[in-house]
Amino acid sequence: MTTQTTTPQAAMPAAQWVDTDTITVAEVPTPQIPDGWALVEVAYNGICGTDLAILHGKHPRAQHGLIPGHELSGRVVVAGDGGPGVGALVAAEPLITCGKCRACRTGSSHVCRNLGLYGIDTPGALARYVALPPQVLHEVPGDVDPKLAALVEPLAVAVHAVEQSGLQEGDTVAVAGAGPIGMLTALVARHAGASRVIISEPSAWRREVAAGYGFDVVPEGSTLTEAALAATDGEGADIVFDSAGHPAVAPELTTAVRVLGTIVIVGVHKAPAPIDLRDVCFKELTMHGVRVYTTQDVARAVELVASDALELSRLPVTVFPLEQAAQAFEAAASGADSLKVLVTPGVAQ
Repeated sequence: MTTQTTTPQAAMPAAQWVDTDTITVAEVPTPQIPDGWALVEVAYNGICGTDLAILHGKHPRAQHGLIPGHELSGRVVVAGDGGPGVGALVAAEPLITCGKCRACRTGSSHVCRNLGLYGIDTPGALARYVALPPQVLHEVPGDVDPKLAALVEPLAVAVHAVEQSGLQEGDTVAVAGAGPIGMLTALVARHAGASRVIISEPSAWRREVAAGYGFDVVPEGSTLTEAALAATDGEGADIVFDSAGHPAVAPELTTAVRVLGTIVIVGVHKAPAPIDLRDVCFKELTMHGVRVYTTQDVARAVELVASDALELSRLPVTVFPLEQAAQAFEAAASGADSLKVLVTPGVAQ
């Protein structure tokens, strides 16, 4: 049985992807709540690269009419069975798994063969309300700014990447890309014990943001490999994170890393990329791919947000009201003046 203290209205505002490059905002029916599920009143929802792929008609599973959005924070208005109570501030672990494939059966459901996401395969959080099963909701301490709680999901990606890297205290880390995931990965790596974090990024503005956090930023005209070798007496970084997912970065992954070092592919490449496999052999490199996160990674991200250990409040964030969702997508695509774009219905603060 569900528990609720308020009765949501029958209709709500929501952003919908109606055609390639077209997002509209309209009144739609408030979600029906499946038995045992929760209803969350959305506070903020972040826009990520996956949402932009949906907008441009490049996501293979998204269907016209979809309400996107999976990087959410909000307040529970109808409590699901065994989940956070009414009024709780929550972030979501928006994975949909089959429970039947080998990955699911062996405790690795985050790499389910049939993995889906709320906000891609079902209605998401670019709306006033979203219905979710209680097991995907992570309660966030009530004194945390809901804007920061909306960073839990992308932060969990960074937590998972660093966990998979095997980072050791004192390691030198190189990060390709200072977008949201790259910056979060750099912050988590430093918090986990990296003695030096080197970041490459083509955007001058993002380089300034990274420098403001005290990272070693590769200057314009130089390369990640040159910076990594210069910082390590020619050896190379212990770990290289590819947070860019761009083919221009791929050739440097094996040259910026040391012998017996580790490469972690965080950004999703849209097509096969050129990797020097001879370098992989001769240097006996370890390569890890990472996909989303585990439940433990999301819980750890909540802890990091709640403790303010990463000073996430310093990240440049721009907030748009829900009725300006189309402009929010434009701002996220441009990448100018904000590292993260959030959308808010303006109700569940």
